[in-house]
Amino acid sequence: MEMRLAGIVKESVVDGPGIRMTVFFQGCPHHCPECHNPETHDFNGGTIFCSADILAELAKRPLLKGLTLSGGEPLSQPAAAACLAKGAVAMGKDVMVYSGFVWEDILDMAAKDPAVAELLQYTHILMDGPYKKTQRNLDLFFRGSTNQRAIDVPKSLAAQKPVLYDFYFPAD
Repeated sequence: MEMRLAGIVKESVVDGPGIRMTVFFQGCPHHCPECHNPETHDFNGGTIFCSADILAELAKRPLLKGLTLSGGEPLSQPAAAACLAKGAVAMGKDVMVYSGFVWEDILDMAAKDPAVAELLQYTHILMDGPYKKTQRNLDLFFRGSTNQRAIDVPKSLAAQKPVLYDFYFPAD
């Protein structure tokens, strides 16, 4: 499946727990002031990539803990994001997704778009919410502002409410 990306970091320790491959989707509707990745906002920017090539590169790196989908906004290309997440999970990797949308809105999106619902089924951790400069905190794990939540997606789907992910004592 083709997707428009801003780039890929093949080994990252700042985009989620453990060593991860991070895929930066191109295009973002949020335009958060002082965004960390403003070059990803333009939906016409970036480069076209093929999911098979990305997953092949992930497979070459057995020491990676997981795959992080960032951006831009991964939910702007939900079918492509779901394809990558499904492939990563099939390899035994965990999946973390960064989104400027909040959990409650993502659930509404999933009810209307099967690709968003599928992405959630293969996501372990969701970092939700836009970056807010007024709530900036450099002491947070893997996020920039206090409004953003690290959500344990499997537990949240089961509980039908957001359950926060604990980076100190992560779920098995």
